[in-house]
Amino acid sequence: MGSTDAWAYPDDGEGPTRQVELSPFRIDAVCVSNDRYSRFVDATGYATDAERFGASFVFGGLLPADFPPTRGVVGAEWWREVLGADWRHPEGPESDLEGRGDHPAVHVSWADADAYCAWSGLRLPTEAEWEYAARGGLSDQPFPWGAEREPDGEHRMNVWQGSFPEANTRADGYLGTAPVRAFPPNGFGLYNVTGNVWEWTGDRWSTRWDAESVVRDPRGPNEGDRRALRGGSYLCHDSYCRRYRVSARMANTPDSSSGNTGFRCAADLRP
Repeated sequence: MGSTDAWAYPDDGEGPTRQVELSPFRIDAVCVSNDRYSRFVDATGYATDAERFGASFVFGGLLPADFPPTRGVVGAEWWREVLGADWRHPEGPESDLEGRGDHPAVHVSWADADAYCAWSGLRLPTEAEWEYAARGGLSDQPFPWGAEREPDGEHRMNVWQGSFPEANTRADGYLGTAPVRAFPPNGFGLYNVTGNVWEWTGDRWSTRWDAESVVRDPRGPNEGDRRALRGGSYLCHDSYCRRYRVSARMANTPDSSSGNTGFRCAADLRP
């Protein structure tokens, strides 16, 4: 696990590299889509944190030019708090899921993702499981397919193309989210593990690791007010966010939601 790549941010705790062993497990080939999440909500009547709070955070570049002024995030003013934004209305109350049934469900908090997994008889993957699966059988490579971000000029993931945050050329084909199977899978058959949307894991956040011994089935700490996310998103760009790599990570509070955060499920492998 981990990386000492020059692109890694020291405060993210990617390094040092370390050996872990994992028990067999299952993991979704794709993020949970809007169609899948809607079946959960239809069956349970579940209301997400964003729906209960009445707002969530949307990338300003996805909003109409005449969208009313809203509160931004200090230091990341491209994020706008939008009243009425939630998983059904990704850019606010005037938007919907038309044509996006196979896109990842976004504006889901850790608690929302955990609730879906419990209903499905599944769970969120640990960070170790997620990283092992995302690597697709490769070792010491930054991407699920190898060393180059765009081998032979081919786009393999949905990330920001152009000058962030002013201009996205959409050279990879997308401005916001992409379908959950938009690009070729990795060696284990997983799609879009880097780019597209950040993915919640089951672990609490930590940056302290045992690099001296092999750890079996590592889990995050038992206490802490943040959860770990993996994979980067369609907003990652090497000018400010180089986290579209298999070892990269981020933390957020479990009630937080945004238009670039989703999840995939995992489960123990039983006989």
